[in-house]
Amino acid sequence: IGEEILTHCDLNIKSNNSSHHTERYGEECLIVRRGDPFIIILHLKPGSTEFKLGPLPRKESGTKVSFSLSDSTVDTEWSASVNDPSGNTVSVSISSSPNSPIGVYSLTLDQEGQKTSLGQFTLLFNAWCPKDAVYMRSEMKRQEYVLAQHGQIYRGTHKRIKGTPWNFGQFEAGILDICLKILDENPKFVSDADKDCSARRNPIYVSRVLSAMINSNDDRGVLVGQWEEFSGGVHPGQWIGSGDILRQWAESGPVRYGQCWVFAAVACTVSRALGIPCRVVTNFGSAHDTDANLVIENLYDENGERISEDSIWNFHVWVDSWMTRPDLGSEYDGWQTSDPTPQETSDGVFCCGPASLRAIKEGELTKKYDSPFIFAEVNADVVDMVRLSNGQFVKFRGSTKSVGRFISTKAVGSDERHDITHQYKYPEGSKEERQVYEKAQHHNKLQQRGEEPGLHLKIKLSDNMMVGSDFEVYAILTNNDMEAKTCNFLFFAKAANYNGKLGDSCDICLRKSGGAPWRRQLSLKLDYDSYGTVITSDRLILVSAITIDKQTVDYHKAEKTIVLDEPDIKIKLLEEAVVNQPVTAELTLLNPLPEPLQDCSFTIEGVGLTSSKPITAKAGAVGPKQEAKATVEFSPSSVGTCVLLVNFDSNKLRNIKSLVNVVVKD
Repeated sequence: IGEEILTHCDLNIKSNNSSHHTERYGEECLIVRRGDPFIIILHLKPGSTEFKLGPLPRKESGTKVSFSLSDSTVDTEWSASVNDPSGNTVSVSISSSPNSPIGVYSLTLDQEGQKTSLGQFTLLFNAWCPKDAVYMRSEMKRQEYVLAQHGQIYRGTHKRIKGTPWNFGQFEAGILDICLKILDENPKFVSDADKDCSARRNPIYVSRVLSAMINSNDDRGVLVGQWEEFSGGVHPGQWIGSGDILRQWAESGPVRYGQCWVFAAVACTVSRALGIPCRVVTNFGSAHDTDANLVIENLYDENGERISEDSIWNFHVWVDSWMTRPDLGSEYDGWQTSDPTPQETSDGVFCCGPASLRAIKEGELTKKYDSPFIFAEVNADVVDMVRLSNGQFVKFRGSTKSVGRFISTKAVGSDERHDITHQYKYPEGSKEERQVYEKAQHHNKLQQRGEEPGLHLKIKLSDNMMVGSDFEVYAILTNNDMEAKTCNFLFFAKAANYNGKLGDSCDICLRKSGGAPWRRQLSLKLDYDSYGTVITSDRLILVSAITIDKQTVDYHKAEKTIVLDEPDIKIKLLEEAVVNQPVTAELTLLNPLPEPLQDCSFTIEGVGLTSSKPITAKAGAVGPKQEAKATVEFSPSSVGTCVLLVNFDSNKLRNIKSLVNVVVKD
């Protein structure tokens, strides 16, 4: 390249956009997908290249990246290499990390400290890149769930399903910029732009933000929901595409009005525009469980008037987005349900999801986000009850099969309806479906109690653990699974030092427990006779509990360190403290041990009180539960507030300390 400076930069938009499946956005801007290389043409001398994202780019957040030109690029991080230099023209291949935050980046060339702006480009999620979290193996599905601009949304009843055409239009002029603007309007960006921009590397995070921002209940979101009065806006049934809605929002804020299929369609447009594979899903007989008990309770008075808040909608529409779930485990990868229609709050915000379809189907309701609500939408049981004049409720009908029927989405590559009920639930009434429902009820109750499924082990200490006393500690083992488990249960205590080293054993207990579900409590009595001879002057005891399920090799351990309480030293000054005048301190300590103390002594010291020298008074032998007493005389040498420190020592009880503030007068 020689010493030539940069004279021109060609972002090679047409070729790059084509190879990144973004040519439908047009040729005005460079739009590429993360993890795959793109090529720019430069005239420059050797230097380094820098990328920035967001209002305050930071290397620590992954929103600012610098790297030098090298011989080749790598597919796991930002890199650049020179291809085919020809005269003053050089082709530079740039690869982005498949885990980069999405958004608009600025591209800067650094030539020995002289920085030159090369332009901007937009980076999207990449369903074609195997290392991207949204990677989709099938090209037909990528064409459908990322690139298709038209679709079918199913409405009606389970007996009369009708497809409604919809124009997603994610490649229409200006729509991508509006989609990125939605991310910038979300409250998390407003409160911490750096953290929000960095989090945009994660499609889980982006999908949850979109779930909140497509409705306007908590923020300046896209759509206002309305189900009754439509004056002052557009009836939800009049919309036929997402483009008009998004453009109106960008110009003047929340758009009136939307209902579930409109919310879902707009969410699908935004997701596809950002590169997240997305499909619109309709659930017929969709439950709205307001009290989170997985049962729709239809309550009526004797006149047949409905008096309950639970309801079943003829249909309800949401979106599924495709991504990995490293926060849950690889078995929960794939389709994730998000519901942008504002129904119930989640973490204080009207949003819902993403929840793994695998978790919903298997009744794993502790898997975030909002699995219990979505599970109830597709698999709640229904109970119809009437309230009699005396206040009594009488059940007159019930169903386990009326919720979650004919769950539908558009088929890949055609306008046919594709039934995906089997992806959400086992066949209604089957043994598997009933088992999943029972497990879901169990998990839901655990979640409401703030508990997790599985084996849990914890240690509970007594309130009063004075050195010298006898007390009990408890190990509590809980099996929160519905499956029976049998475990060996070991509970023991050892003396400990402050440096972590363990001493001799104090006591031990062994038991076998089993059942499903169950809760067992094992007590360990710590008598002074057992721990008194092994503890150190630190007065520490380490209590450990271990449980092993040998069939599943499930191992759990809990530990707690007991710091034994020590007796107080009572300090009483018999005279008023006056500078250079003797003062007598009366010192008392109650022996808490059930055995005598030998060689008892009190030592006092205080700056300005004892001439910086400790003074010791012997107290001799003290019987069990008896007081050790001594008097010590000192002469203050300074006027003002001083601190008198006191230490008690004996053969069995050591390092007991206390203090008192002494006001010395002139």
